[in-house]
Amino acid sequence: MADARPLGTVLENWTPPPVPSKDVIEGRYARLEPLNAEKHAALLFRAYEGQDAVWDYLPYGPFHSAAAYHRWVRSIAEQPDPFFYAIYDKDSGAWGGVATLMRIQPEVGSIETGHINLSPQLQGTRAATEAFVLLMKWAFEAGYRRFEWKCDALNKPSRRAAQRLGLSYEGVFRQHVVVKGRNRDTAWFAAIDKDWPALSTAYDVWLSPANFDSDGRQIERLGDMTQLARVSDDPSLF
Repeated sequence: MADARPLGTVLENWTPPPVPSKDVIEGRYARLEPLNAEKHAALLFRAYEGQDAVWDYLPYGPFHSAAAYHRWVRSIAEQPDPFFYAIYDKDSGAWGGVATLMRIQPEVGSIETGHINLSPQLQGTRAATEAFVLLMKWAFEAGYRRFEWKCDALNKPSRRAAQRLGLSYEGVFRQHVVVKGRNRDTAWFAAIDKDWPALSTAYDVWLSPANFDSDGRQIERLGDMTQLARVSDDPSLF
């Protein structure tokens, strides 16, 4: 008798999760608010001003006037996908960046973070790390099965950030898109729902106040804590 053809696991009682709402997502060090032009644009423009490099891997920008940035924020702030959040750093008391939930596919339980733009003041802070933890926490607790992170393959800081967070490397899509007239190969990372318990524990330990010295410097590295949860590492980072 011929062998049975292999089939995927049946998802018992599968229910598509909700799409992101306009609720504020509150953390210990960071707060995520749905992006609003009147509330956030001027403050974010000030954080980005003179820092053209933060726009290098994005399909828009840099913006050289507050008015131009305000118009752009107003044009995208009400979109359901990508759904933009402004990131507030509680330590500095300042708005310092944006990130989105995007490619939102409740029917298959997949969601991605993207359009990440952190000002130099926010980069490398515990608020920046917690912002992504909060997005992942929302997604997995809402019932999503897969959380994706994609970036320009040349963007080593983004690749390092994804791996540090414990997302597994899934390869590079060659000549994936054209951005600002240039080729972009895209590096793919993802975590799935069965990874979340181990990742969540690592995040809780890393974000604990006990893991930071009096100057706010980490004691234990997050990448070390998430290493066991990753099923594959990015070879470009070694």
